[in-house]
Amino acid sequence: MDIRELNLFLHLAGTLHFGQTSRACNITRSGLTRAIQRLEQELGEALFIRNNRSVRLTGTGERFREYAADTIQRYRRLQAEISTESRLYGELSLYCSVTAILSILPSIISRFRRTYPQIHLNLSTGDAAMALTRLENGEAEVTVAALPELLPKHIVFLKKIETPLVFIAPEYLENEDFPASFEDWLAKGVIMPERGLSRIRCERWFAEKGLSPQVYSYVAGNEALIAMVAMGCGIGLVPHLVLKNSPLQNRVKILDIKPALTPFSVGVCTTRINQNNPVIKAFWQIAQQESMQRETGENHGYHPDNQ
Repeated sequence: MDIRELNLFLHLAGTLHFGQTSRACNITRSGLTRAIQRLEQELGEALFIRNNRSVRLTGTGERFREYAADTIQRYRRLQAEISTESRLYGELSLYCSVTAILSILPSIISRFRRTYPQIHLNLSTGDAAMALTRLENGEAEVTVAALPELLPKHIVFLKKIETPLVFIAPEYLENEDFPASFEDWLAKGVIMPERGLSRIRCERWFAEKGLSPQVYSYVAGNEALIAMVAMGCGIGLVPHLVLKNSPLQNRVKILDIKPALTPFSVGVCTTRINQNNPVIKAFWQIAQQESMQRETGENHGYHPDNQ
């Protein structure tokens, strides 16, 4: 078994989708299938149950997932330990949403690459609500996530930005009467986050207001939610940071709703054990330096969002 095949297996175990993993890992679907088959042949057991409609892990696959995550972490720690501080090399796996790539990570990654050019970054994107799960499952070593209401003690969080949660509606509706009030919008339907902190705060807000909205659909990912709203399927709740970076921002409008929901604190996350890895420690230090520079800029009247 080689490390690349273990990485492919671990990614597929997270997505349970051959197409997504092949695109994210820059490998053909047939190449991915062959890699998984080689692992299964070496083990003598099936790792996945797959048919035309779904993919899921077998019992052996679940156990092998733990082994793969532990092996990859040990391999990366070994790479880091045999590196010298001035010539650090190895790999670092990151998971985040598309929005984080556009707004939070560019300056950190640019500085990290200049400082440590020998370190290879493996970047995966997906639903922001899955970031902490990916981290805890060992599928990523660093993630960008919203600060949960109760942060597990083994997770370290570095705040990068705070963003409001806003209700959005379509800018216009084709061949339909435009709802006159927020209550009319609720009757038309709400696009609800499938999981995560957005859903928790959305449901709590409705409960506190004594409202029972008609849910049109549940979607995974803020980008998909914005698209559903833009197509006129209903209203939805998204972080303003995501909306600001969306190509569909001109096709939706922000509703003036009171009281405002508790904003998101978004930041970089890793585990306390991971911080012992010199590669991750180096990345964390650069993330901290970028945060300090950002705060200094804000104190002097500069803010990247105003540019």
